[in-house]
Amino acid sequence: MNDTMLSPPTRAVTWWDHRVYTANLAQVGPVRRDLAADLTGFDPDLVDTVQLCAAELAANAVKYAPGGTEFLRVLAMPTPSTLWLAIVDEGGGIGLPRIPTERTTDEWDMAEGQRGLALVDILAEEWGYYPVGPGGTEFGIGVWATFNVSPDQVPDGLGRFVLTR
Repeated sequence: MNDTMLSPPTRAVTWWDHRVYTANLAQVGPVRRDLAADLTGFDPDLVDTVQLCAAELAANAVKYAPGGTEFLRVLAMPTPSTLWLAIVDEGGGIGLPRIPTERTTDEWDMAEGQRGLALVDILAEEWGYYPVGPGGTEFGIGVWATFNVSPDQVPDGLGRFVLTR
């Protein structure tokens, strides 16, 4: 999908506790570990994919929201067959999330950065963003991605709310 502005889900089959991290690249590891714990019982390939996308989005939250002190990880299942992940930064960034399309093939081959959203675009079913707070993105931006889940691969006993430690 492309960069689409869309609100987060207002209702969900399951919500996990939001997790807050210090805006530091060293927090990418804990984001991945926490996702592994929170998604225990889900298909390991799905968990790996969600972890990789979350790591890319977390790194972007740190890089593109300078001066931010924290970022938030949000996880939900808006439907029995959709897992929804968002990373929310504190705003003040340098623009809206997008995949740089103006690059030539040679420039992409040589580029060392800005590949994260391209990776998310390939791995996720959809992705997009939403502003946090009124009137734009100065209070933050949430970048989300969705992933298909086979309902028969959802762990038994998964409740409406999953409390994390």
